[in-house]
This record gives sequence, structure tokens and C-alpha cells, in this order.
Amino acid sequence: MSKPPLIEIRDLKKTYRLGDVDVHALRGVNLSVADGEFLAIVGHSGSGKSTLFNILGGLTPATSGTIHLGGEDLLAMSDSDRTRMRRGTVGFVFQKYNLLPTLNAQDNIALAQELAGRNNMNEPWFKEILESLGLAHRLTHKPRAMSGGEQQRVAIARALINRPKILLADEPTGNLDTENSVAVLDILRKLNKQYGQTILMITHNPEAADFADRKVRMKDGHVLEPAGDIIEG
Repeated sequence: MSKPPLIEIRDLKKTYRLGDVDVHALRGVNLSVADGEFLAIVGHSGSGKSTLFNILGGLTPATSGTIHLGGEDLLAMSDSDRTRMRRGTVGFVFQKYNLLPTLNAQDNIALAQELAGRNNMNEPWFKEILESLGLAHRLTHKPRAMSGGEQQRVAIARALINRPKILLADEPTGNLDTENSVAVLDILRKLNKQYGQTILMITHNPEAADFADRKVRMKDGHVLEPAGDIIEG
């Protein structure tokens, strides 16, 4: 018997009210993601990609529809349950890194586990992750002393510290040059292949999307499968 999807989204809708106008950001999204899959979500700005991620991460509520994450009904959760889920089930990697400039790399990573009430920094698994990310010798450096690629690797380590089931990467190479972009994408692919990490990545870059196992395209608030022609935008 095949395993149920890790993520099951059905008829997901999100409508924002701007003055007297309803803005339909998601118009009935349907998407299944398998445990251990690396999925790229591509599409132009305004297609609904970031709205979908914000809902998956428990950052904003949906208007209607259903989302099951590991069998749990996300949209039926209380605010406290969504906070718990966000701290332990989902890890985020953003385009702008979102590191605190006054903290060094180790303290930026540790902050995420403090918020979740955990202490994983000395686990063999996490030490191995730090080695894989090339950060073991950079933990005492603050963001201003690190390259963009190094800062993004710190952000990835922070996202992984609580061993999330799902890693959401929102344009993770958007602020990086080609060399650092490839390095970060190689790391994501290694995390997926070597550790079985489930990854959903938003990107407008077709070359970045090629690092994933599967690609879907978002257009006008819908998910289109297969992705079809991917056009940068």
C-alpha cells in the first residue's frame, strides 16, 4: 500500500479585501506532495506562490479549502496549534536570509530552537548538517562578516535545527550570484537525497527549478500540473 501524501491540498482559496475590491490570490489550489519529495513551484509575480507558502507555514489563514500536513488538518488548528506546527513541522528559508545582524551564526541558529523549547545543537545529526553546509568553522561570525551564500547557508541551518518535516524555501537564490546560487541549490538537493528532507521551493528561475524532482506552475491562483513551459518573470 502506498503511503499517503505528506501534504494534501484541496480546493484552497484565499481572498483579500482591499477597500471595496476582492483580490482572489488563490482560486482553488489542488496539490499533493509526497514525503521526501523536492518540489519546485514556479510562476510569475502575483501568481499566488507566496500566498500558498504563507498559508502552508501557518502565517496567514485560508479563506476556504483543506490542507493536511502529515495527517493533521492545518485549517482546523487553533492559533496555538498552528504556532506549535510552525516551530516544529515547517522550516522556512527566505530570499533575504532574515538573520539578526547583532548575533553570530551559531546564535542565529540557536534562536530558532529556543523559540521551540528544544536543544539540538549538540546532536550528531545537526553537527553533520553543519559540516555539509560548510559552516562548522563559521559559527562565531556575524552576518556582516559572511558572504551572501554563507548567510543563506546559516538560514538553511536555522530552518533545519528543529528537524522539520517540511522545508519551505521562498526564492532561496534570489539575492545570490550564479556560483553561490548553484552551491545553495546543491545543498538543498543533498538534503533531499541524503536525508530525505521534503522541500518545497518557490522560484522564478528555470535553472533553479531543474534541481527539483518535480515542477508545477502557478498561474492566476491555480496550480497547473505538469508545469509546462517555465518562463522567467
